[in-house]
Amino acid sequence: MKQLNIFERYLSLWVALCMVAGIAVGKLFPGFVDVLRSLEFGSGSQINIPIAVLIWLMIYPMMLKVDFTSIKNVGSRPKGLFITLFVNWVVKPFSMALIGWLFFKQLFLPIIGEELANQYIAGVIILAAAPCTAMVFVWSYLTDGDPAYTLVQVSVNDLIMLVLFAPIVSLLVSGASTLTVPFLVLLYSVVVFIVIPLALGAISRLILIKKKGAEWFDGTFVPFFHPVTILALLATLVLIFAFQADNITERGLHVLLIAIPILIQVYFNSSLTYGLMKYFRVPHNIAAPGALIGASNFFELAVATAIALYGPGSGAALATVVGVLVEVPVMLSVCSVCNRTKSWFPPAAA
Repeated sequence: MKQLNIFERYLSLWVALCMVAGIAVGKLFPGFVDVLRSLEFGSGSQINIPIAVLIWLMIYPMMLKVDFTSIKNVGSRPKGLFITLFVNWVVKPFSMALIGWLFFKQLFLPIIGEELANQYIAGVIILAAAPCTAMVFVWSYLTDGDPAYTLVQVSVNDLIMLVLFAPIVSLLVSGASTLTVPFLVLLYSVVVFIVIPLALGAISRLILIKKKGAEWFDGTFVPFFHPVTILALLATLVLIFAFQADNITERGLHVLLIAIPILIQVYFNSSLTYGLMKYFRVPHNIAAPGALIGASNFFELAVATAIALYGPGSGAALATVVGVLVEVPVMLSVCSVCNRTKSWFPPAAA
């Protein structure tokens, strides 16, 4: 049985508490929240400074773990990586655009109206176009995943995200809704929330391993940031829910409606990835993390991007926040299924 720390063991509880705390702050101290919301990187950029700083504190420690030199070692076992990339970049964003259009522009349109339908579609597309990064290591651990291979999957996804995230979001949001995507703002988001922390992590890793050695880096420096990451994550959730307090309390039904296509998307992509892994006889310690990467989302980036594009009180931002709400319990359920079906897969190579 995996021995989880208290944060990992009660992750759903912490998310719920942060949601309640954030909503309370948003409703009780609206003036304070408005001040935080107004802090931006330049007038009109809509890139919120407090959220950006907190996201850097979350992403930077994770980027320290990304060893891009490990990519060269995947050549002997490429099937798992190819399946994960296929689902993440060929299936997931486009299927989410279709599912979002079906639910928001057709089934739910009489309830939510045209304007919010477009906003919600944009939000779920942004969510689907950002594959999970930081939390993948937790999901992989819970399913006895191969940590080295998981690292490769994360590394390659991060590199692809640099190139494809902005154009995919721009293409699909414009195609599935009547909204336009300010591409320059989207590009700024990629630079601020992906390029900068990725570059800082890579540079830090290169310099510190060279000066202090890999053992010190992995055993002392990286663990030092673990509590920082946790605190930044919790603070980010509180801030996100504070910004969305009015939306969540006034549109409770909408939160439930948004959750439906997101849940369908998560289970569809995890099942597809897992099924393809089984069909191509990929070992379980690669198949399970791959399925979890294909199902979960880089919600920190998604929320920040939606806020940057459409504002912290927008329907798009609310849709990404709903993704945060469903992420943890749903992913834990996928982990449970993966653990129960381990016998379906061939044994891992020695």
